[in-house]
Amino acid sequence: MKLVAAALLAASLHTPAGQDVSLKTTDVTFTTTDGQRLGGEIFRPAHATGKLPGLLLVHGSGAGNSWRELRAEAEAFAKQGMVVLAPDKRATGYSKTHRDYSQLADDALAALTVLKRQPGVGPTGMWGLSEGGWVAPIAAVRSKDVKFLVTVGGPGLAPLRTQSWNAMNKLDRAGVRGSLRRAYAGSLHRLAADAGLFPEAYYDPAVTLGRLTQPVLAMWGAADNQVMPAESAQRFRANVHSSLTVKFFPGAPHALHVNESTLTPGYAEAVGSWVRGVAAGDVPSSSAEPYPAQEPHSIDTPPSAWWESWQLMFGAMALMLLTFLAYAVRRLGAGSWAARVLAVSGALSIVVMACTLTSLLMTSNGHGVTTGPMLLGRPVAWLAAQLLAAVAAVAAITCLTRWRTASLRVRMVAVAGTLFIPWALYWGLLIP
Repeated sequence: MKLVAAALLAASLHTPAGQDVSLKTTDVTFTTTDGQRLGGEIFRPAHATGKLPGLLLVHGSGAGNSWRELRAEAEAFAKQGMVVLAPDKRATGYSKTHRDYSQLADDALAALTVLKRQPGVGPTGMWGLSEGGWVAPIAAVRSKDVKFLVTVGGPGLAPLRTQSWNAMNKLDRAGVRGSLRRAYAGSLHRLAADAGLFPEAYYDPAVTLGRLTQPVLAMWGAADNQVMPAESAQRFRANVHSSLTVKFFPGAPHALHVNESTLTPGYAEAVGSWVRGVAAGDVPSSSAEPYPAQEPHSIDTPPSAWWESWQLMFGAMALMLLTFLAYAVRRLGAGSWAARVLAVSGALSIVVMACTLTSLLMTSNGHGVTTGPMLLGRPVAWLAAQLLAAVAAVAAITCLTRWRTASLRVRMVAVAGTLFIPWALYWGLLIP
């Protein structure tokens, strides 16, 4: 695909106030293939001579990320003897529910064109963080200008499976046990993907990794709780056929940061020595450090079967809820006691369950998830939904045993109760 790159905004180098005087920077812009104008900043050693390796930084997830979010990496890598471009990330054509890794890879190649035009730049490569570990390899496969590739926290599995593991990890750290783990991390996330709310859900990086011809340095924090480090490293080793160096940093988190402005000790030096060697033609033989312990193991997240589709799931929930509420409102204090119990407990179980899962989803962030009060390793709200579901199941069976003498309204509630039992089993409400 033809890339369009714009000229530099500032041709002269400058040192902003507060920046390390050993570095100089250049403001640049580039134009994406769909016409977006994005900015960036180039960092280089102030007194370097001769050709230096060029390194383009590729952002992790998030729309409209500024190059400033990568300042710590850009400065640290430039001090290792590289010319580093930290670009902006597009804000339009990208969102939580719509990402196009192909477009992001083209954006990276457009920025790389600007980096290659800089004076004193030798062989150029890419560094990708987290989501960038999916994007940068796509760009590397498309262009011979990418001479080497570095990934940090690069996911080796599909986005949905990775996010599902991330979600389960958060529940485990919060002390959650039981069926809620799979209901939230597995069923809910698969439902979101089926509804089109999860971007690039089933993108498999294995094919792209297998097409790489460049040397690859793949690094993970051994304490990464956002991307599974051991499983991802296994997938890299199984699929990358070029030179691959796998490295782990004990106790380090996902982005290999001590804090916002400080990188994990040894990280920048590892990148610098590897890049300098590869750029000089010294490509290392493939090697891998021992895998760190990783708990939990990720679970498979296949596309939803027809009976798991979001239309059927929400349709069944709405049908049951309306049937239960209609009977409860019309027959409060009258009619079959089993039908009344089923209507009230079934409706409440559905509502409490939906509120619990929604609350977990809305409170999830990079630090964890808010569960609310806990009892027996479960959020109290989830336990309440389970108790109500058990009562509803018993009441539904009671209604079915009285089918012959039941009125039409009771039979309708009994049918809804019959539907409720497998639905509740699927969502873990009837499983400890």
